[in-house]
Amino acid sequence: MKVFNMIDENFICENCGMNVKKAMYTARDHCPYCLYSKHLDINPGDRLNTCRGLMIPIGIEKFKDKYKIIYKCSKCGEIHKNITLNDDNMDEIIRLSVID
Repeated sequence: MKVFNMIDENFICENCGMNVKKAMYTARDHCPYCLYSKHLDINPGDRLNTCRGLMIPIGIEKFKDKYKIIYKCSKCGEIHKNITLNDDNMDEIIRLSVID
């Protein structure tokens, strides 16, 4: 069972360089502009993963009344999924939904 450690903090996106603000209602785990993430956690919020590779958004899937972004780590190749947030770039989400 995954243990969730709530960490919601500002960060600079390593992919697009944007200054990303806290979500303020959940733990932000990806950039809302380019949707990239970073491979930091083993369990959500633990920051124990030593990989530290960029997580590239490669797809999207429906999840309840939201969507999940499907990621592939650029360093180790692991596949991971994160739930979209309210301020995520909808153009990027649409772009991911039409990738073959």
